[in-house]
Amino acid sequence: MDLVIRNATAIMTGGAGAAARAAGPDIRLRGSRIAAIGALAPEPGERVLDATDCVIYPGWINTHHHLFQSLMKGIPAGIDLQLAPWLSAVPVAYRRFVDAETLRIAATVGIAELVLSGCTTIADHHYAYWPGMGFDGSALLFELAEQFGVRFVLMRGGATKVREIDLNPPPEARPETLDDMLASVSHDVGRFHQAGGDAMRKVILAPTTPTWSVHAHELPEFAAAARKMGIGLHSHLSESLDYVHFCRDVHGCTPLEFVQRHDWLGPDVFFAHLCHMQPEEIRLMAETGTGMAHCPQSNCRLGSGIAPAPALARLGGRVSLGVDGAGSNEAADMVNESHMAWLVHRARDGAASVTVEDVIRWGTAGGATVLGLSQTGTLAPGMAADLVVYSLDHPRYAGLHDPAIAPVAGGGQAHVKWGFCNGRLIVEDGRIPGLDLPGLLAEARRAVSRMVI
Repeated sequence: MDLVIRNATAIMTGGAGAAARAAGPDIRLRGSRIAAIGALAPEPGERVLDATDCVIYPGWINTHHHLFQSLMKGIPAGIDLQLAPWLSAVPVAYRRFVDAETLRIAATVGIAELVLSGCTTIADHHYAYWPGMGFDGSALLFELAEQFGVRFVLMRGGATKVREIDLNPPPEARPETLDDMLASVSHDVGRFHQAGGDAMRKVILAPTTPTWSVHAHELPEFAAAARKMGIGLHSHLSESLDYVHFCRDVHGCTPLEFVQRHDWLGPDVFFAHLCHMQPEEIRLMAETGTGMAHCPQSNCRLGSGIAPAPALARLGGRVSLGVDGAGSNEAADMVNESHMAWLVHRARDGAASVTVEDVIRWGTAGGATVLGLSQTGTLAPGMAADLVVYSLDHPRYAGLHDPAIAPVAGGGQAHVKWGFCNGRLIVEDGRIPGLDLPGLLAEARRAVSRMVI
C-alpha cells in the first residue's frame, strides 16, 4: 500500500534518547516499508490519511503470551492463588478443554485483543502439545495470524515430564518424549520458519520451564538442536521464589547459573518473567546478551514480584514486554501492559526510574531485538511498515501537555485509528477488517459455558 500519513501530533520511534521522537509530522509508506518521515507533501496517486490529533507509535511487539488461555480469564478456583497452585488449578486442569475449536476461538480472541491495542507482532509460548493429539495446533495458530495480518512467532513449548505437584493431570497435559518433541519442532521449522529481520513467521524452541518441565540432562540437547536448526531458545525462569528455592535446594545454584551450566545463555536465548534475580545474575544477563520478556501485569496479578527490567536495561541488556497468558492477566493487551510497566517500577524505585520512552523502547525495539526481527520495532526510513496511529479522542487524554505519552501514561482501551503490519492495514477506526466481533464474542461465551470442572 502506498500512502502518506499526515499531521500527526507526535511520532514516537522506539529509539533511545533524542531519537525517541521524530520531527514528523508525516510518514510515507511504500509497500511494506517506511519511505520517509518528516514534512511531506502528498504525491500523485497516493492515499492520504489525516492523523490530526493522533500520535504514531511503532507496532507493539508482544514477546510472551499463551493464547490458548484466552478463555481462562478469572477462573474462581485460581483467582487468588500464587503461581505454583494457580498453574495446577487453571492451565493444567483446563488443558482438557484444549481441542482444535477451543484453541481457534481462544487464539482469535487473544489476537484480536492484541491487535486492537496496536500490537503487530505476537510471540506465543504455546505448550499445549501431547502424545497423540488429534489436530495441528502449530498450523492453526500460523493460519490465524496470517488472517489477521500480524507477524507471528511460535515459541514451541511442551514438556518431557510432569511436575510432582500436578496429581492426575488430564491426558492433554501428558508429556512428550525428547525425541518426539524435537522431531515436531524440526517439522514446524521446515514448514513455517522464515529467516531474515522482517520475517512474518518464526519458530523458537521453548520447553515450558527448564526446571520442572524437562530433565536437566536434556537441556543441552535442546540447546544444541535449536542452534543446529538456526532458531532461538525461550522459557520461563525465576518467575517466583519457588524457582530460586528449587535451584538452590536441588542444584546448589541460582536459576541463571543452572541454565548457564546447560548452555542456555546467549544472544539467541531469552526468558520470561525473571522477577527474582541477584545483581550478579543481572550482570550475567547483560554480559551474555540473554534477553528478558518483562510481564508486569501477570507478575502483579499472581503476586510473583517485579522483574529488574530497568537495572538490566541500564547495563545494556535486552528488555522486551509480554502480556503473558490471559489466565493470569485479564487485560492481555500491550497498552495496558506498557502502562503497568511504566507505573510498577516507579512505585518501588522512584518517579525517575522509568520513562514512557523507556517503556516504548522495551515494547517495540526491545521486542524486535530478542525475537531477531531487526527490520522491525522502530520507525525510520527503510524499516518495515509496522505502526499504529492512536486517536486522542477520549476524555482520558484531555489536558495532556505532552500528547506523545498519552497511550502509555493514560492506559485503558486505546483507540487505534489505523494499524499497519508490513504495510498492510490491519485495524481501521477501532475495527479489524473482516472480523465479526459480535459473533466471536458469542462463540467465546458458548465455549466458556462448556468449560466446567
